Amino acid sequence: MLQKGPAKKVTIYVNEDTQYHMASLYEAILTFLLHKGIGGATATRAMAGFGAHQSMRTTKIELLSEHLPVRIEFVESAARVEEVLPTLYDMVADGLIEVQDTIVVKQASTERKKVEPRREHMVKESKAKLMRVFMGEADRWHGEPLYEAILKRLRMMDIAGGTVYRGILGYGAKGHTHKQSFLHLSRDLPVMIFVVDTEEKIEQAAEAVEEMIGDGLIVLSDEYMIRLVHNQPVAEAPDAKLPTG
Repeated sequence: MLQKGPAKKVTIYVNEDTQYHMASLYEAILTFLLHKGIGGATATRAMAGFGAHQSMRTTKIELLSEHLPVRIEFVESAARVEEVLPTLYDMVADGLIEVQDTIVVKQASTERKKVEPRREHMVKESKAKLMRVFMGEADRWHGEPLYEAILKRLRMMDIAGGTVYRGILGYGAKGHTHKQSFLHLSRDLPVMIFVVDTEEKIEQAAEAVEEMIGDGLIVLSDEYMIRLVHNQPVAEAPDAKLPTG
């Protein structure tokens, strides 16, 4: 049972159309976590992003909408995370797995099943920086959406990857509430950009974004990155696999 106190948060980035044994990879990951007794996991679909392959993905291009990044996140004890990570390494052939320290403030009540011993696995680990940029969907930069302009700037700076998420409810420094409903489709929903890279590159990226953003927020934090680097081609979708966070 997950206890209150120190824990690990695991975030996995894959492409929506990536397959694993004739099924969607993100669904296979959720099924694996469920069978291993992980208390809970959530998959969210991004609205735009680019990754190591430097291909822009956006919901505005119908043919590419199925290539959008999917973010899977769960929280568990450090020991449980060590137990499931080796299999996750094998399942994610092209993508990114991020592990960071967190604090559980409310105890989970689900019982855990016995798990198999951890298998040895070689991974590439390094310190990194996470940049979060918060803005409104209606914000513009030289006639185009600000979040798209920021992604283009990051790609030109050779940033490893960035992902855009649209919120469903939020408010900012001005105190205005932005939400989406069936009767009113807000054109200024909150938008968040997540970017992970080395400390040097993130600091450069933060300076560039600061010049572009008006009303908004830029947050930097230290991260510990576990990145999967596979040289063999991916059979399901050679050009597509994704991002960051």
